[in-house]
Parts: sequence; C-alpha cells; structure tokens
Amino acid sequence: MRATAATLALAACLSAFSASADVVKEVPWHPATASYRTGLFLADLVPPQWDRIRESYAAPLPSASIARPGQGYFDALPDGIGAAVLAAIEAEDAQALYEASTRGLSVMTRQALAEAEAGLADPGLAQRKIREAQAYYRGFESFVMEVDPEGGRRVGAAWLDIVGAAGSAGIMGVGAIAGNAQDFAEARATIETYLLANFEPADFTERDGLTPLPETIVAAKGEVQVAPWLPPGSDLMDQDPFPMLVLNFEERGIDETDLPLVAYGDMLFDSPNIFGEPAKSLGITCSTCHNRSDINQRFFIPGISHQPGAADVRGSFFNPGFNDWRGDSLDIPSLRGTRFTAPYGRDGRFASLNEFNRNVIVNEFGGPEPTPYQLDALLAYMLEFDFLPNARIDNLGRLTAGASEAELRGEALFRKPFPQMDGMACSSCHVPSSNFLDRKAYDIGSKTGSYEGARDGAFDTPTLLGTVYTAPYFHDGSLPTLASVVDWFDTRYKLELGENERADLTAYLEAIGAADEPYQTFEGRNSAFRLAWEELTTFASTYDTLAKSRDAENAILMLETVAGDLALDSTAMVNSAARTRVLEMAGLLDGMRAAVGRDDWDGAGEIWASFKDLQERHDEDMY
Repeated sequence: MRATAATLALAACLSAFSASADVVKEVPWHPATASYRTGLFLADLVPPQWDRIRESYAAPLPSASIARPGQGYFDALPDGIGAAVLAAIEAEDAQALYEASTRGLSVMTRQALAEAEAGLADPGLAQRKIREAQAYYRGFESFVMEVDPEGGRRVGAAWLDIVGAAGSAGIMGVGAIAGNAQDFAEARATIETYLLANFEPADFTERDGLTPLPETIVAAKGEVQVAPWLPPGSDLMDQDPFPMLVLNFEERGIDETDLPLVAYGDMLFDSPNIFGEPAKSLGITCSTCHNRSDINQRFFIPGISHQPGAADVRGSFFNPGFNDWRGDSLDIPSLRGTRFTAPYGRDGRFASLNEFNRNVIVNEFGGPEPTPYQLDALLAYMLEFDFLPNARIDNLGRLTAGASEAELRGEALFRKPFPQMDGMACSSCHVPSSNFLDRKAYDIGSKTGSYEGARDGAFDTPTLLGTVYTAPYFHDGSLPTLASVVDWFDTRYKLELGENERADLTAYLEAIGAADEPYQTFEGRNSAFRLAWEELTTFASTYDTLAKSRDAENAILMLETVAGDLALDSTAMVNSAARTRVLEMAGLLDGMRAAVGRDDWDGAGEIWASFKDLQERHDEDMY
C-alpha cells in the first residue's frame, strides 16, 4: 500500500524529533513482498540465516495478508525466476538471491499492471490489479523515496494517475466512471520504465549489502546509506495490556520531580539517544524490551528474535563489532526488583548493575560511552523497581490465609528435598524468604553445550515473583506454562511426581507468581497519553538541575528525547483538540535544545519559562 498524503505529511512533521518505539501497527504485506523483504534482511545478517530464509519463502509468514507461501508467486513467473530464487537459497548465494528475487518482484508488479490495463473495461477488476501491483511495488517504494526522491516522486505521481485512469465501478452501478486508456498507458509506461532500469537491469552491480536500492543510483553513487529498516512482521509496540510499574519512591509518597537523578535515569531508560545505530533511528530504548520494568512479550524482529519476547543482542544487526556468531536469541528478562537480583545478565556474568547497563549501551547496542552522570542516573532509577505486590504471600514468601489445599500441598512439595537433586529442594535455589532467588547460577540441563565438554549452560536463578505474567519460561522461552515447567523438572530429575502432585506444585507456583494488580488500566481522562504526559514533563523538570551545572550534553539529550516523545505520543490523545498545544510545547523544547547547543543558557531559560507556563495552564487538557 502507498502511504497517503496525510501520512507522509505527518511523518515529515515528526521527522525533526527523535524516534520512538511507539509505532503504528504495520499494514499486512503481500506474501511475495513479505518473503522478499524478510529474505533480504535475513541474508544481510552475519552470518546469513539461510534456514530462516528458506522458511520465509516456503511457509506462510505471519506478516502476510493471506496465509500463502511467497515462493508460489515466484514459481508462477516466466523465465525460471522461481527456480532461480530456490537455487540461490540452496547455494546460499546472497547476491544471486538478491538478483533473482528483485527481478521477480519487479516482474510481478509489471504483470499486475498489464492485467489491469487489459481489464479496463471492468473498472473494479482494474482497480484490484492496481492494488496488487502496488502491493508488490511496496517492496521497493521506501528505498526509492529515500535515495532517489526525484524518481520516487515521478513514479508516485504515475501511481496516482493510473488509479484515476482506471475509472470506478461506482456503488451498485451508480456513479460509474469509465477508464481512460491513453492516460493509463502513459502512467504505466512511466512505472515500467523505472522498474526495468532499476530492478530488472541486464546486469546487477555486485553488492555488499542487500537493501533493494535502485540500480541506477548504485551504478552512479555506489551503495548509498539508508535509514535502518526492519523486515515485515517486526513488532516494537508496547505490550498490551501495559504492565504495572511499581517504584519504591512512589509507594513512599515521594514525587519524582524531587528526585532529579532518578527522573533523569527514567528519561534515559525511555530514550533511544543513548544507543547507536540502528537502534537509535528505530526508536529502540531500554523500555522497548522492558515495558514498565517488566517484559515486552510483543517485541519481535525476524532474525533477531526466535519468538516474541526474545532477542539476540549479540549478533551483527545492532553492533557488528559485538557479533558473537552464535545466533542465540534469549528470552527478555524482567527487571522487577532489580536491586535484589544481582548478578545480572541471563548467565549472571555482571556483578554490578552499572557494568550490566554499560554493556547494554556500548556493546550490545553500539552506543557512545555513557557519562558517569548517565550511569549513576540509570542506576538510581532502576534501583527503584519493585516487585508487584501479592497479598497471597507474606514477606518471607509463605502462603497467607486463604490459600487452597492444593496450594498448601504444593508449598510442602516446593520445600521438600529430593535425593534426585542432590538432596536439594526447589526452595534451595528459589529461596522464599529471599524473593525466591539465591543469586547463584546453575546448569540444570536446559541448554545444550556449545561444544563437546563445554560448561556454558549455567543461568542465574530467576525470581518466581510475578511469573504468572511472564510466560514463556526458561532462558529460551521454550516452556509455555508453569505446568510445563513442573513437568520438565519432573522428567529431567526423575522425581516421579504423581499427576495430583504436579497439579499441586503448579497451583503453588501460580499463587506465588500472582499479583494484586499486574496491569495498568486506562479509562476516561486516565489515558495512555496522560501517563506519558506526566512522565515526559517530569523528565523535562530535570532541566533545572542540568542548567545550574551548565551540563549541555545531558540537557540536549533530555530535550531531544522529550520533544520527540511528546510529538509522537500526542497522536494517541483522547482529547485530540489539545494536540496542537502539545506540538507547540514540543517545539519549545526543541528551541531550548538549539539554544543550549549555542551555549545560550539565558535564551533557553526564557523558553523554559514559557514551557512551564503552558504546562500549568493546559495540564487539565492533557489526556
């Protein structure tokens, strides 16, 4: 589908601000186009993921509009294009895959246009074939517009002309408009000429990357840089329902604006600007993966995630210099109660939270070295993360009054030593009085060693608090339910538990893993934007502290983040009438950023006073 004029205008309006992970859900892709872009993305990773590429052509993709394999569309093309795509995949030849699949998608576009022109006598048929052609061209469109804007505008105008020239069937035969064959032919010729020159040349230029750039641009300028892009089916949206965030200072009645270091760390946790490319441009932040300190079970990027809620952050995509060539996507861990859960990392490799945070920023996501102030701020904020309250257990992790008989029997089993586990009980590692963890790492056999004799299967003991809401389980998310976890341990350690015993133990795990209020609720004025507004204006309040110390670096980072998020989050306002006011305030913050960048702190202070005045006057409208 082509972007509408309104969509393009909105994108242009927001482009001045930083990116955000709050993105609009993508329109489903044509199966052939989904296979094409997914295959190229996977082939561009180091090492290329050929097994997944095969699957992306051979099996229906969730991102596709209909459940059909993309390969079938390529097989239906003339001149053996489908066979060439398969041969390239089997030979694991990335350049050959690029050439065959690109040529094939372009041919599909031209074929659909030819069928539309042949069916002009039936405007309904012609329009359907045009939409099909546009669905194929979508595989190229964004890259054409980025690197060849003049050609992109010319082709875009031709698409508009061709839709008008196809006529309309009207409604129930009323208002029908006949097609214009001459206008159609001229517009089609413009599109075909561009496709033939750029995506069906006699010979393609040998490429280092597989981004589908127009051939004439590559021949003249080389492989020009484009904005980072993700394959169809990627999902960076926040989890829905939105996890509840429990912060220690809020529970004690302290306002975050009185804690500038914590507030600045909160902002950093929501800012893509601390990361390098491509994460920064894609709007990926700490909170993208860890929604409200918990797990984003929606997060998914084909080739980076083996399933939703997982990511390989040590591959080539986010930081080629940190690529470990293992392709080991891991389940995203919860950060609730993080001050109690050292050591950090799935295998407990980091003793301190500061080490862990620096590794995420610099190594995993290729960001610049954080300043001491930034590390201190992130640490101060993350140490405020608390576990979800659960009235079903007390502070020592014991079941409270009202527990069922099954849960009580499960508690006894949980604390029972088993000779098959060297005399240990479940509670030996998941210590109830210590938030159900022991701060150690164990190899329980959940991971196959990476080589013969390897001892790299140890993972740190995870807490069991809040686990009802964090499925699937284990480091790789291989177990879908708490019942399957119980079954796994029973089988792995030959515990010989009966069916009722397994059910009792599961009931106990569900009791201790529950929460009184697991999700944030939104209703009326208490909207998602209201929550964002309160957070963002709190972030902005840190300017007073930064201005006193003339900390331009951190002030600019904060202002870029808050201005961008205010503008983008405003699209979800319930009170849409106040949106222009939000955009005005985002513009003021952007003006402050420019003033600080010029070392004009007095000018920035004047704008800051205007911002605070608007904030106070329009606070009630912000929802």
